[in-house]
Amino acid sequence: MTTVRKGQAPAKLNRDEFHLRFMRKFYDPAFEAVSKELASVEEIAWKNYINSHKAPITVKAGPGFADPDYDLSVEWKEAHDRLLAAEARQKDPATRSRVLVINASARNDGSCPSEISKSWRLSKMCEDVLHGENIETDLLDLSLLTSDYERHIHPCKACVSTAMPLCHWPCSCYPNHSLDQDNDWMNEIYERWVSAHAVIIITPTYWYQTPAVLKLMIDRLVCADGGNPDPSSTHGKEAEEAKALERDWDYPKHLAGRAYGLVVHGDVAGIESTRRSLSDWLGWMGFIDAGPTALLDRYVGYYESYADSHETLDKDTAFLEEVRNVARAVASTVQLMRSGKLVQPDRKLSKPRPK
Repeated sequence: MTTVRKGQAPAKLNRDEFHLRFMRKFYDPAFEAVSKELASVEEIAWKNYINSHKAPITVKAGPGFADPDYDLSVEWKEAHDRLLAAEARQKDPATRSRVLVINASARNDGSCPSEISKSWRLSKMCEDVLHGENIETDLLDLSLLTSDYERHIHPCKACVSTAMPLCHWPCSCYPNHSLDQDNDWMNEIYERWVSAHAVIIITPTYWYQTPAVLKLMIDRLVCADGGNPDPSSTHGKEAEEAKALERDWDYPKHLAGRAYGLVVHGDVAGIESTRRSLSDWLGWMGFIDAGPTALLDRYVGYYESYADSHETLDKDTAFLEEVRNVARAVASTVQLMRSGKLVQPDRKLSKPRPK
């Protein structure tokens, strides 16, 4: 057994520091009218924090789990059951083909930028093309993280780096009610990925990288590639048990066999490396690209004014048609895959170094 290393985590907050952090949510003077009520809520929150009430409502795991008597979070169990149902629908040949279109820009006109993003416009174009191919679409707008009340994708805690079986599918790190880490969007997002036969990601380039809203989702999808669908096998987050299990872990790929397309755009630099890293990531998870036409990176208004970028996009009719071709290529790939005419060439190969 390898050693579980300890000594990094800080001590819990003292009561005074907890009070300061708790009250920051209620900085608005409008809350002064309910100061007594807030004090009562704060006292409960303090006790839940000190007593580590991560998952206050649980249910027995039941049949099919390694430890049927283990107390699973009700919220995790409900998400798990929804993923099983979504996977069954996705594999049902009688259902319509479905493509998840992801707008990865953080900008929208309901937040500080006060204007829609170019990625949003391109996402809607892809939707229109897919609808014309009789394909159902699901538009996931990650910019809602910047404009919706209490909508979060909390950061990945890197359980997989301790041991792969400690990373549960779907993620069991959240919600953590004792730390006020709730309203996590990912359980819904997992279901949307599972329901899709393909994904198209449309993203701008921020500082040579993907936007933070996209990277948050990418990191939290690590559990889709090798994640443990049975938290009772590690009795929650027992690192020692997970390390022992990893010796014979088979790294299940929960989203493999779906198709994908990419549209990456920028104004100065970074589009090729961003497109390549996204393609590598999706390929690692077992996704199948829809051909070279579906892997697009282009500059919109290279070194030109930001203020005029929408007008510049309007004029770049070649780029707009290339984006439509991404959607057409994905639609064709989905149809071929579902009819059995296209299969993943390396699907039966065993990996000498699985991870």
